[in-house]
Amino acid sequence: MKKILHVVGARPNFIKAAAVMSAMAEQRDYFHQYLVHTGQHYDGFVSDIFFSELSLPEPDCNLNVRSGSQAVQTAHIMKRFESVVLKYRPDITLVYGDVNSTLAAALVCSKVQIPVAHVEAGLRSFDRKMPEEINRVLTDQISDILFVPSVDGKDNLLREGVERNKIKMVGNVMIDTLVHFLPKALTRWNAGTVYANGFHYEQDYALVTLHRPSNVDDRASLKEIMSAISNVSGYLPVVFPVHPRTMKRLERIRCDKSKSKDLHLMRSLGYLDFIALQANAKLVITDSGGIQEETTFLGVPCLTIRDNTERPITVDIGTNTLVGRNLTRLEKEVELILTDQGKRGQIPPLWDGKASQRIVQALRNQA
Repeated sequence: MKKILHVVGARPNFIKAAAVMSAMAEQRDYFHQYLVHTGQHYDGFVSDIFFSELSLPEPDCNLNVRSGSQAVQTAHIMKRFESVVLKYRPDITLVYGDVNSTLAAALVCSKVQIPVAHVEAGLRSFDRKMPEEINRVLTDQISDILFVPSVDGKDNLLREGVERNKIKMVGNVMIDTLVHFLPKALTRWNAGTVYANGFHYEQDYALVTLHRPSNVDDRASLKEIMSAISNVSGYLPVVFPVHPRTMKRLERIRCDKSKSKDLHLMRSLGYLDFIALQANAKLVITDSGGIQEETTFLGVPCLTIRDNTERPITVDIGTNTLVGRNLTRLEKEVELILTDQGKRGQIPPLWDGKASQRIVQALRNQA
């Protein structure tokens, strides 16, 4: 029996790990799983509801790291994780995505000679100013198995000198979770139980998410973005579940919602309510990587307030458009979508809800 240690630290990790752990649970005779939560994302409400809705088991260990600078948080995770991984001595550790927990756990395992598999390997924005890009590049260089969601990821890894036999094209595990839970989310939607905050979802609306430091930490930048979103609310209602980080920043700039025509701010939502909102939105405005993928699968136009993306396949063949900081272009793209002239896309290969099954099979085949 193989001992598998999963390491998660933030909401995107929860979504990806849920699919892999579920597929692995179907082969209990072969895999014994452990789950470590680093505590990197420490918002209790959101973490708890995500674990509950995704049917994730209680973590075997919570490192309770909480916040800190990039270096401090990574160091604390490494320090606390080492004793945990030595205690469990897994046959392989699975790390997910590109957060600090991903790199920290991979570094520790590499030092103590425990194999690492990176789920969502090979993604590149080619922007080293992004902390996530550093995490992605370094994690891939020290991983023993690299599970890639799209062909661009494979090409990136080969260009960087990763051995071909380490790379496994499996598809997108985030889409696995979406495929599995979307019917339940839509049932909640149709029953009228999606958290509404006083907004009636019978009409068209835009959905907004913002959390990246480059967009929300600079006051001038955040004010400019909020002004553009306020303008969008003149075309159609805007629903904005606010990330805890962004909420603090909005409070600092004293965002005056009363000047917006139809802007609905609300607290962060659970997974089911949020994907129901995505699936029924007329368009989505975001700076999130995962949402670029989910909207592409759902066929919902996505406008990304970033100059680059580590998920270029969502732009090349999906529904995603990069608008950068050109907020005039943002409004023009909204107008195009509302007049049915917006971008239409396709679902990338292997985004079929079976990526986690391919991962499990690859791990079984691993000597």
